[in-house]
This record gives sequence, structure tokens and C-alpha cells, in this order.
Amino acid sequence: MVGFRILIVAALLSALFVGATHRARADSSPLTLAAMLGYPFQSDLAAAPRGDTIAWVRNVRGVRNVWMARGPDFTPRQVTHFEGDDGQELTQLTFSPDGAHLVWVRGGDHDANWPAEGGLAPDPASTVESPTVTIWSASAPAWTPTKVADGDGPAISARGVLAFVRDRQVWTAPIGGKGATERLFFDRGHDEQLAWSPGGDRLVFVSERGDHAFVGVFTAKDRPLIWLAPSTSKDESPRWSPDGGRIAFTRRPGDGGAPEPLLTETPEPWSIWAADAATGASAAVWRSPATLEGSYPQVEGGANLAWAAGDRLVFLEEIDNWPHLYSVAASGGEPVLLTPGPFMVEHVAQSRDRRFMIVDANTGSAADDAERRHVFKVPVDRAAPVAVTGGEGLEWAPVMADETHVAFIAAGPRAPPQIALDSLDGAPRRELSAGPAAEFPADQLVVPRAVSFAAPDGLTVHGELFERQGVANARPAVVFVHGGPPRQMLLGWHYMDYYSNAYAVNQYLADHGFVVLALNYRLGIGYGRTFNHPAHAGPAGAVEYQDVLAAGRYLQGLPEVDPKKIGIWGGSYGGYLTAMALARNSDTFKAGVDLHGVHDWSAFLAKAMGAAPDRFEKGDREAAMATAWRSSPEFDLSRWTSPVLLIQGDDDRNVPFHQTIDLARRLEARGARFEELVIPNEVHGFLRYRSWLEADTATVRFLERELAASP
Repeated sequence: MVGFRILIVAALLSALFVGATHRARADSSPLTLAAMLGYPFQSDLAAAPRGDTIAWVRNVRGVRNVWMARGPDFTPRQVTHFEGDDGQELTQLTFSPDGAHLVWVRGGDHDANWPAEGGLAPDPASTVESPTVTIWSASAPAWTPTKVADGDGPAISARGVLAFVRDRQVWTAPIGGKGATERLFFDRGHDEQLAWSPGGDRLVFVSERGDHAFVGVFTAKDRPLIWLAPSTSKDESPRWSPDGGRIAFTRRPGDGGAPEPLLTETPEPWSIWAADAATGASAAVWRSPATLEGSYPQVEGGANLAWAAGDRLVFLEEIDNWPHLYSVAASGGEPVLLTPGPFMVEHVAQSRDRRFMIVDANTGSAADDAERRHVFKVPVDRAAPVAVTGGEGLEWAPVMADETHVAFIAAGPRAPPQIALDSLDGAPRRELSAGPAAEFPADQLVVPRAVSFAAPDGLTVHGELFERQGVANARPAVVFVHGGPPRQMLLGWHYMDYYSNAYAVNQYLADHGFVVLALNYRLGIGYGRTFNHPAHAGPAGAVEYQDVLAAGRYLQGLPEVDPKKIGIWGGSYGGYLTAMALARNSDTFKAGVDLHGVHDWSAFLAKAMGAAPDRFEKGDREAAMATAWRSSPEFDLSRWTSPVLLIQGDDDRNVPFHQTIDLARRLEARGARFEELVIPNEVHGFLRYRSWLEADTATVRFLERELAASP
């Protein structure tokens, strides 16, 4: 799933080559879309804190199942046996500390910006019974799946006690599913981020209270909750010390004070605190500088706070313009930069002995590694990262499978995501094949290449170019625009299922007569914080649109491209930029497919901001709303002449469905040519394979028809 997180107006929206299981085809006929979308996708890789057990989710054509593997052989075995394309997520795989129990969550939309009215769980299959979000478990040695209770956000203690969240409160249930479910304690706030102490006798949690948040500790039903230095701030990310005596957490200012500007980014300082778990007495360990670069990191995992060996705290920050790991003594002092260099650290895990971190980053020794991910081992007390993987493949989401093996998800330009193991002692990589071989045409995929070009203001922007070699005639071309917008398209299959789907579609288009440019425009990640946080972007001025226009004109300048046949497609924020391209430059972009895009920023921001504050000070709210309207596709509707296909599910919890309704009515009133595909009950990142197949088929047929492509 893809979250539509807008990071332009931070003060406003901060809340908000490996082997694959495939069988190559013998013929060389054009790819079918159904075959391309039949790739196996692996996600949610998790490892037991002790022992040698890992688990993950495998999704093939919408059928999701939990798989696991245990050392020393790590032979995969299927845990669940769901069979239908029902659109029910499997997420939050969590082991007990000893690895004897595994729990996970089934259902929900965990990438949503806001819940559906009435708190209804998604029902993309349009069943006649309302689905619920449920917790399941499996335990050694049989690992038989059992439904435990309705709930979310599970955590298992060292004593085998399962805690979870239901109706924003903390509940508990027998992990085997037999016995009563009960509320563990009452809290006036909305509880989340549960974590048991190392001994399993206390539970730390975050009590979200709107404009502020506390970190609390539950010890027993006959004892009151302990609050860690309660203040007017927002506290989160609690982490236990190895001995269970202290808790570290992050702190950001609570909502309040004079209105912050909406049209310019302002610093969002934050700090790390450490508290006595028994008394709640707390002290600041480290404070960020009050600069834009020192702002709370808007990246995967946020601060990525971890309590490491040597009584050090590891965290992620962008002080030097790149998302890097630092560590600081728990008693305070100057932080140490652990991962120096012009690259970003993304997914972060910790070794069993807490002496080093395992991360993936877009760097390495191969050309164009800035467009990939590789795994590194990083000591927690010095800048000495060591590469665990490398080459022209991609590896991400690492975890420690045992004391010496790192498990991760690996892919390549042709090979879809697969679970793999690398040994820290240099032994060869092992690939964990799961399930029967899928009919997947990996041998017919093109290998995209990295390209770059200058935007009108001189900024260098990047992308991946897909094209089938050996075609003599000039071809139509398409710009693909990702969503997010903090995303980066890569030189291979993506670690998000939303963009693996897009990668498959772009491969199909390349095989069917198109040249495709997957654009990494400003606002994206992978090129530094300044690139990720440009001034006057999105509703504050749409500065990033010039990168989209530059991409279209770059394609027009390629000798293999017909300059009169340039199209564009994208979803979410990419849908917004697709609509912007058609509204502002129908002379360049002759057709587009807009999936669940924003078309009126002012309406979107009004929903996000809510009612005007009940006080005299309004800040630059009115000016921001006016700028947001001028930065919207609907503002330039009089210049929109190219045909468009509009696609959206009507249970979208990231972009209101009304955004598509509103644009359709305006295009209709102008007599503009548009088509629409509405998928009842689907969410933002479609949960069903059938929905993706329907939307992707409509996308490629529309582009083929409008741009006169042929294989």
C-alpha cells in the first residue's frame, strides 16, 4: 500500500540479482498484462528476537499467506492457507521474544491517512458481512494458525502474554485463542505503540491525546499508571533499556502557539529523553538543532530510535542533509555519525547483541547504486559501515535471522522480490523459494537504465528509462509519476507493492511499443533532504511540476520517440501531477491516466486542516488556500484539451473520492473527453489483485488507443 503523505507544508500535515520462483516462457510473443501482474511479492519480513526463526507475507495474485523458515536449514513452510483474492491485508508479523509464538493482523488499511466513517474495516470484495480487523497466532511446534480476537497492534511479552489495541484501548487475550478477552487497563487517551519490558512484567505505551501525547507504563491492575515526564509535548517511540530499568522516547512540541506559516517550511525540533521506568523521572539526552535539517525525520521509521550496547541510543537524523544513523550515550553528550556519505539510510534493524545495526541504503560500489538498495552492517559506536550485499540487484528490509545470518528481501531488474539470506562470515547467499513456481515471464523483461536531465530552474532530476531495443520506428512514450511523494523509483522491482505493480505495468508498456520514463521528481527521497523538501512545492506552489514537464520534453528529444505521442500516468500524488500535466501542457502530454489524484488542493487542505481556529490569529491560512487553488489542476482547466482516464476506489482513505467526482463534473461541463473507472469499496492502494488487473488493463488500453502504440 501507498500512503498519500504530503510533506510540503510540514507544520500542517506532519500528523497526517537473485533467483525467483518463475518458469520462463519458451516463446517471445508480447507479454500479457495478467502474466506481468502474476509476480510473487514478499513483504513484512520479521525475525524472532532470539533463536533462528523468520516469517514473512507472500502475495501471489491477491492471495496472501504467512510463511516462515527456521534455522539452521531455513526451509520455508506455509503457515496460513488462505485461498481467495479477498483484499484482507496480513501485517504486523510479531514473534514472542523466545520465538515460540508468532502473531499477525488480518484486515484493515494500515496505510490510510484517516479512518472510514464509523470505523468500518475495508471490504474491497463487497462481501455481505462487514469484515473486521483480527489478530491471529501460531505457536511451535505445529504452527497451526488460530484466530485470537478482534484487534490491532499486537505485542507479546517474555511471559507469553499478548497485548493489543481495540477501540483505542489496550486489551489482552490468551495467545492460543482459547479464553476470555479483557481490557488490560483504562486510559483516557487513544493507546498505541505497545512494548513489553524485557522481563515481560510491564507494558509501555503511547497515550495519544490530540494536541499532546504521553508515554505511560502499566505494571499491574492494582497499581496506577506511571507517566514519563508528562508535558505539553508529543512523546512517542518508547524503547526499553536491555535491563528494563529505563525507557527512552522521542519528544516533539505539542500543537499550539502562534500559527505557523503554511506556505513556507519551518523547523520542527525534537529531542530524545530517557526515563526511570519505575518512577517516571526523566531527562533530555539529546536535542536537535532548531534548523530545517534538524527537524524530525519524515522517513521510514521516523527517528528509528534503538537502545544499543554500551548504553548508547541510536537514532536517525538529517542534520547533514542526508538521512543517517547517529548514536549518543544514554547519559548525554555529542552524537556520533555512524553512516557518513551522500546517501540515505532507509530500513533499520538491530543485531542480537545490540552491537551493530543492519540497514539498507542507496549506495554501494556499482554504477548507479543511488537508484538501488543494498544492505550494510554498521557498528553502534563508530563510523565503520561494512557492505553485506552489493552488485546490480536490490536488497531491502534486513533482519537478523540468527546470530550470523541476515535475512532480507532481494530483487533485480527482472527477478521479482524473494526472501534471501546472507552470512556475515562471507558464505554464499541462500534464496528461500516459497510455494509452487509461478508462470512469470522474467526472461522477457527489459533492464531499465538510469537517466538524468535538468529542470528549467537548473535542478538535476533523475529517472529510470524502459525501452525495448531493436525497434526501428519512432515510438510513443509515457512519463510515469510516482505518488507519496517521498518515494524513489528504482532500477528493479520495488519494495512497496504499489510500485512493484507500477514496475510491472511499465515493463508491459515497454514490451508493447512504448518508451517509459519513471520520473524521480523533487519531493522524492534518495537525493538528500533539500531535494526531498523543496520550497513552494505541492499546494504551496507546485514547483515540482517543472520536473514533470522537463521529463516530457526529455522524451521528446530522444530519437527513438515520436515527439507528438507523449503520454503520462501516475497514482496518488502522481495522479495529481498527471492532472497538472494535462491541465497546463496538453500541447506536450496528449493523454493521461490519473489514479486517485488530488485535483483541488484548497478542498483537500480544508479537509486536512478542519475548521478555522477559534481565535483571532489565522496566520497565512487564506493566502495558503489561494495558493493551493492556483497550484491545482482545476485552476488551469481552460487549457486542458487532452483525454484522460480517471480511476479511483470510492472507499479511498487517503484522497477523498470527491476529488475525482469534482474533476469529472468540471470536465463534463466543458465538454472535455474523459473516461472513468470507479471500483466500489476499494481503498487508495487497491487491496485486491482483481482491482489492480482491472485498473492496469484500463490504463494500458487507454494509452495504447490514444497514443496509437503497437507491439
